Amino acid sequence: MHRTEQVQVRTTAGEWVTVCSYEELEPACGVAALLPEGEQAAVFRTPGGQVHAVGNRDPFSGADVIADGITGSVDGVPTVASPMHKQTFDLRTGICLDDPEVALPVLPVRLL
Repeated sequence: MHRTEQVQVRTTAGEWVTVCSYEELEPACGVAALLPEGEQAAVFRTPGGQVHAVGNRDPFSGADVIADGITGSVDGVPTVASPMHKQTFDLRTGICLDDPEVALPVLPVRLL
C-alpha cells in the first residue's frame, strides 16, 4: 500500500512547510530540507514508519550534515549519529546521548 501524504515541518517561526511526500522518505535514511529564513531540517522515516525532523546543523562541528547521519535505535529510541564525529542524538527529543547538555532543535512534523 502506498502512502501519498505530504510531510510538513513546522519552522521555528511557526509556519508549516511541505518538504516532501511520505513515499520519498526511505526508511532509515535522512533527507535535508531547506526551510524559509535559511533554516535547515533533517527529516527521517524510521523503519517502523514514524517521521521525525530535527535541525540539520551538527552542534559539535557546525556543519549541516545531520541528514547524512547513520540512523538506528538505542533501547527502542530512534537515533541518528552525526557523520562528522559520531555523536548520537535522540530523534524524539534532539538530546545528544553522548553529551546531554547538547541537543538538536526538534521540529514538529505532520502528514497531510
